[in-house]
Amino acid sequence: MKLFGREPALVIATISAALSLLVTFNFGLSAEQSGAIVAVISAVFAAATAAVTRPIAPSAFTGLVAAVAALLAAYGMHLAPETIGSLNAVVLAVLGLLTRGQVSPTPAGAPVRGV
Repeated sequence: MKLFGREPALVIATISAALSLLVTFNFGLSAEQSGAIVAVISAVFAAATAAVTRPIAPSAFTGLVAAVAALLAAYGMHLAPETIGSLNAVVLAVLGLLTRGQVSPTPAGAPVRGV
């Protein structure tokens, strides 16, 4: 299975990073709100990556790390929304590249099974 002619793990990580960056464009959100939105984006897109790749564990771990990093940046370190989005984009890009080497796309039409 390919998305936009590319491997799904990289495409989904790129879209997630772009949405996380979009959150930082001065929409009047507080650092905590931005962090929460970025964490949700990271978690949802990690679940999507896990659904289209095997094994599931690397994708799930990537999402967990990205979501925790966004939440720590917002609630633990009290960084600006711009910094939270940028930090999450970098974390997603690096982890997306690392994950890609450990997962493969599920065959088209193959049933999705648990771990």
